[in-house]
Amino acid sequence: MNIINGDLISESILSTNKRQVTQLKKQGITPRLIVVLVGNNKASETYVLKKQHAGKAIGMDVDVVHYPKDISQKELIQNIKNIQKETIDGLMVQLPLPKHLHTGAILNTIHQDVDVDYLSYASLGKLLRGDQDITPPTPGAILHILEKELGLSLAGKQIALVGTGNLVGKPLALLLMNRHASIMTCNQQTKDIKSICRQADIIITAVGKKDLIRKNMIKKGTVVIDAGVCFDKKQMYGDINFKEIAKRASAVTPTPGGVGPITVAKLIENTVLNAQKRKK
Repeated sequence: MNIINGDLISESILSTNKRQVTQLKKQGITPRLIVVLVGNNKASETYVLKKQHAGKAIGMDVDVVHYPKDISQKELIQNIKNIQKETIDGLMVQLPLPKHLHTGAILNTIHQDVDVDYLSYASLGKLLRGDQDITPPTPGAILHILEKELGLSLAGKQIALVGTGNLVGKPLALLLMNRHASIMTCNQQTKDIKSICRQADIIITAVGKKDLIRKNMIKKGTVVIDAGVCFDKKQMYGDINFKEIAKRASAVTPTPGGVGPITVAKLIENTVLNAQKRKK
């Protein structure tokens, strides 16, 4: 059984990015990422710090623009438009936003040329067509594990995708379909998730519910990728019961230390890829 070490994979990706940034700087280009943070959500602040640390560690410029939680939608949209008048390679809005803000409208203010989270409708349209030049960070992290770390070809694989949210499930489903995988999606209304999961060669879960996936839900030798995050008594958990699943899976990601660190590295990678376009 292979426990995927997300920290080591992240370090490898960032090491490559660091070499790329060094070359870009020789040409007078320093990749620049802007992170928009609204309010004082402690979890969001922690995630932003991780992105800032990772980017700066490889020589990028990472600026956090912090707005109060009561900022109006009109003002936030105008500020995001103004940011994009500067020379930047990546712009992302840390989610979730305060409830009075319309997330879709805010994200659609980001031009797809700098949309490193790939969450605007324009970016999702490119995913639908299969002509994207970068990959959304969390789906990109999952594909990196499956294709590069485990060396799997996804064509024809039976994949159970548990969770169909906008951040992970929906964009990942498009990417998997473009790779000719056979996808079985599960949401809150799915009646027999256990039966679906037991048919799967690969289970990918992104719900945010502790112990959602138990040992009796997977066949022996299944690859299990856990992209869910939840907290119980200040302890971070994924969607799977890790101790149980680890005894049956051929490969599994832990939480923390699995998909999360790779997601951060993929965000940084997207910014560097955009910066490389500047030299062309």
